[in-house]
Amino acid sequence: MARIIVITSGKGGAGKTTVCANLGIALARKSLRVLLMDLDIGLNNLDVVMNVEDKVVYDFIDVVENRCRPSQAFITDEEEPTLCIMPSCKIAKRQVSPDAVKKVILRVSDSFDYVLIDCPAGLDVGFRRAVSSAAEAIVVVTPHLSGVRDADKTIAQLQALGISVNVVVNRVRGDLVAGGEMLSAFEVFSILGHTALGVIPESDEVNCNINLHARRKAYDVLADNLHNGTFNMYDCVSPYKGLWGRFRRKMKRNN
Repeated sequence: MARIIVITSGKGGAGKTTVCANLGIALARKSLRVLLMDLDIGLNNLDVVMNVEDKVVYDFIDVVENRCRPSQAFITDEEEPTLCIMPSCKIAKRQVSPDAVKKVILRVSDSFDYVLIDCPAGLDVGFRRAVSSAAEAIVVVTPHLSGVRDADKTIAQLQALGISVNVVVNRVRGDLVAGGEMLSAFEVFSILGHTALGVIPESDEVNCNINLHARRKAYDVLADNLHNGTFNMYDCVSPYKGLWGRFRRKMKRNN
């Protein structure tokens, strides 16, 4: 039976879809069977992030409305054969209920070790639909006070539903943390008061390129923590401390 984990955030822009995609890739590199399920109906972009948009034949709504079997909606990743994506749709003609989501997940959960659900931003009906089948949640937050405040509201909603919460701090700039210009990941963890699962550095890349060494290593640490129950955190800050660190901060600021 798969671990069903919803990946959410307090608001848009925190990077939950990117975290969902890259965490799925990192888990699949461990030969674990992973399904990425896009439940951001209408504003879906997991297929774009995973570069499978042109391969979509059937989607989640087709499965719900019995136009295809769940396996027909799976798109297997070209590089990681144990990783599948179930895309969503641009337009749903009718409202999808939480019960419909549960039925689909029940049909596929025995085929995977992990089902990672990409959740819509906000706390409306889309959020409730996405979290309805999950026993665990990963809340993605950026190290800004507004993001932390929104994440705290999301965590309260998840707790009320009895869902176990882990926190990932995303888009951390080690140079700004070292210079005292950004909250550190550990300050965010302390404010939110929930299990620290991982730290992901900011990337200058605009796309989901996990081949960058730092980000790949950070997601590997994140996947290890999730799968093995460890508490190691990727260090974004140390390279920017000390004499050489100050030089690196200055060079980064000038770029």
